[in-house]
Amino acid sequence: MFELDLFEWDNLRTQNATSSWGGTRYQPFAFTEQGVAMLASVLNSPKAIQINIQIVWAFIVLRQYALGYAELNKKLEMFMIETNVQFNDIYEVLTALAKKKELEEKPRNPIGYTKH
Repeated sequence: MFELDLFEWDNLRTQNATSSWGGTRYQPFAFTEQGVAMLASVLNSPKAIQINIQIVWAFIVLRQYALGYAELNKKLEMFMIETNVQFNDIYEVLTALAKKKELEEKPRNPIGYTKH
């Protein structure tokens, strides 16, 4: 079990849209997954056991979500790296073509009125 710091508590309050005048005025404590397992071994009432089972299942779902997010983030990073390399290659080719075109162009005669 640990106490949330002020930044975590403010972030949690804004996500839950609590009012500034009501509710808890101190940082709450939160349980880690291991803390919930230890609490489950101490409490013996049927209601406490059911709640602890639900909390453990919530931790399992959160872990699966976090692992999926990490995998998705890694794939996105790889995609960005590959795409950046491709864009760099395209940029280099277009730059080379533009320079080649500048060298090949002949000076053009001006169009319009000229002063003699």
